Parts: sequence; structure tokens; C-alpha cells
Amino acid sequence: MNVVEIEGVSQRYGQTTVLHDLTLSLGEGEVLGLFGHNGAGKTTSMKLVLGLLQASSGQVRVFDRAPSDPHVRQLLGYLPENVTFYPQLSGLETLRHFARLKGAGLAQVDSLLDDVGLGAASRRRVKTYSKGMRQRLGLAQALLGAPRLLLLDEPTVGLDPIATQDLYRLLERLRNQGTSIILCSHVLPGVEAYINRAAILTQGRLLALGSLAKLREDAGLPTLIRASGLKHAWPLQQRWNLAGHETQAWGAAGLEVAAHNGSKLGLLRQLLEEDDPRDVEIHPPSLEDLYRYYMTRAELAPGEGAV
Repeated sequence: MNVVEIEGVSQRYGQTTVLHDLTLSLGEGEVLGLFGHNGAGKTTSMKLVLGLLQASSGQVRVFDRAPSDPHVRQLLGYLPENVTFYPQLSGLETLRHFARLKGAGLAQVDSLLDDVGLGAASRRRVKTYSKGMRQRLGLAQALLGAPRLLLLDEPTVGLDPIATQDLYRLLERLRNQGTSIILCSHVLPGVEAYINRAAILTQGRLLALGSLAKLREDAGLPTLIRASGLKHAWPLQQRWNLAGHETQAWGAAGLEVAAHNGSKLGLLRQLLEEDDPRDVEIHPPSLEDLYRYYMTRAELAPGEGAV
């Protein structure tokens, strides 16, 4: 049984359709990255899962129940994009307040504040917190009661690079414990190592869905191989034929080749036979590259989903 099943869902506000026939699922212990521009339908999708909206057509099931089921609500954790707390309360008082509202044990409050890096600031008033600290408090609130499904809308907003990595490591630990996670983000670099699948939306339509390996295969984007410290000097304008691939000079004594269609290993072997590079870097298409590819394709064929 999937934790979330969205089947043929369309969502309309008056005459405006914001989701078009969306079908999406989330497995147990899976992290699904939900990506798209502002207005793509990401937050609407999350609100449907949370039971805050009722689908205009189609069906949404969470733990094989209606999202509005009180039992389902006890299994969810949610971090909205913009978190707001009572400014006069301390972080500790705030989290205890939300624990009582959710019916979660108070014993976990201190450990959650430590997990999100707020242990030392737990007794300070929230009005003294930076945006990043309020975001961490919001994450701690979402984790109350050890939810089996966690929905995070732009969780890295306001976080510095170290705090962002701490967040992703925490999510990885939760995933390994069986928590299912839907993560919406505009910040693509850094997230790809922590998601199992990516869903890319535009104008309420699903453009692409799958693991990064599957999306790379479907997109057919090349892997870049860069070799530096070569023994042979190649003029910057000179092109070298490597296993049938056009290659161009990169840097003062380097070479860059785009490997297509599974040719990476063959290209590497030939490169090592032809020369003796000091270093070789392999750059597969990043999540950002894939996002740009699918969005560009959607612009060329507006109104058509790729899935």
C-alpha cells in the first residue's frame, strides 16, 4: 500500500484550473521531491494531501483513507513555507503548546529542539529568533508525534548552508526509519542526493516523474567528462575525436567530452589509453539541468504533460 495516492486529480478555483489530471503516489520510506515554478501546483498538491482542500475531480487517499480522516491527521507532519509563531513565547513554550494541540508527548520536546539545533536557544522568545531559527522551530513542530508522513514546503528558506545540510541529514535519518516525505523546493542544488524520485510540475501539469537515473535516461542529456593535467597540449580551438564524440579543449591543459547513451565507460577507457591525465571529473546531468530541460520542452509544447 502506498502512503499517498493521487489519481486523476484536477483542482479548480472558479473558472481557473490549477491542477490538470494529476496522478502521483508516494511509497513508505520514500522521499519525493516536488519541483516547479511559482503557481505550478506544488502547494495545492500538498494541501490536497493534508485535507485542507477537496479535489474538484479525481481521488486522493492517504494511508488508504480520506485525507480529512482524523486518524490520518495524527500521522502527518507539515511545515508550511511561511511559519508564524507567537512572538512572546519561547521556543520551548511554543513547541510544548503545539505538542498539546497534537496530543503528542511532552517528553520529546527537548530532544526535538536539540535535533534542529535550537537546544541552546530554547528559552529565548521567538521574537528574538532569526528567520532561519524560526524555520528550524517550524521543522521541530512538524516532527511532533513522530509522523509517518512529513510534508515540507520550502524547508530550507532562511537556512544557511550548514543548517541546510543538517536538515537533509535529519530527513535522511527519518527516511531510514520509514518516514515518507514530500519535499517542495525551489532550491535544487544539494537536494538531489536525498530524494528517491522527482516530480516536475508546470501550469498544474506533471511534466516528469521518476528517479534521477530514469529522468537522465529519458532526457538523454550527456554526462560531461573533464580531464585535467594532460601530457598532450591541445589548442583551445582544436577538437579531438574520442570514440566518435566531438571533444573540445577545457582550460589550459584539459579536455571536456560529452558522453551520450551509456558511452561513459568506453570514453574513459580510451582517454586513459590516449593520455595520462592528472585528474578526471565526471559530471552527470544535475537536477537543475533536468529541470531546465523539461521546462524548456514544456515551453516548446505548451499544455502537454510529459508523463
